[in-house]
Amino acid sequence: MNMQSSEAGDLPVAHTEIDASGLKCPLPILRAKKALAQMESGQVLKVVTTDNHAERDFQAFCKQTGNSLLMQIAQGEAVWHFLQRR
Repeated sequence: MNMQSSEAGDLPVAHTEIDASGLKCPLPILRAKKALAQMESGQVLKVVTTDNHAERDFQAFCKQTGNSLLMQIAQGEAVWHFLQRR
């Protein structure tokens, strides 16, 4: 897992993006789960969050569901999460 700050050079290409800024757990996870269910295997979902607990939440979510957490990047107040559908 990669925690970088604002270098947008080697980011995964996201097929779908969700802006969950301002939402508290469990809403970002629920929105990601819904989006992933509509995606094909191997596609990448980008989720933008501002919840302090989202980093750990997405790590646990991916571990439980078998989806890959490709990268988490701090972008100012937000964190970008890149998940690859299993």
